[in-house]
Amino acid sequence: MNSGAMMPSQSFPRERRIAKTDEFSSVFSLRPVYRTAHFVLYMRPNMLRDARLGVVAAKRLAPRAVTRNTVKRMTRELFRQSVLPACDCIVRLSKPVNTKAGPATSASLHRLLKAELLQLFGSQRRAVRDA
Repeated sequence: MNSGAMMPSQSFPRERRIAKTDEFSSVFSLRPVYRTAHFVLYMRPNMLRDARLGVVAAKRLAPRAVTRNTVKRMTRELFRQSVLPACDCIVRLSKPVNTKAGPATSASLHRLLKAELLQLFGSQRRAVRDA
């Protein structure tokens, strides 16, 4: 199955993650940078080489584990594709998903979440480019 071409790594290395409670707290203490219908983005400059990401998807906002894992997976994937300065970013789910008023199918939910996450990370790319 090896065609000789290198496939990009789908891993999310430990040094690109915010994992400790103190690190989350220091970013959460700042005001949100950007909001969409379902997400809030918090950012803080860091003294590292790369940007780091933390994702918070509370059970009360996404009761199904499948939905929480989808939110985290999509966020990490779009973060990997983004070009951000050295900063700590936390993406927090702020409104319930999979509600009766929201998208009914998982495909439409995926499209909605992806569009909002692209909007979040796109706003920061524009801010970096304009700075």
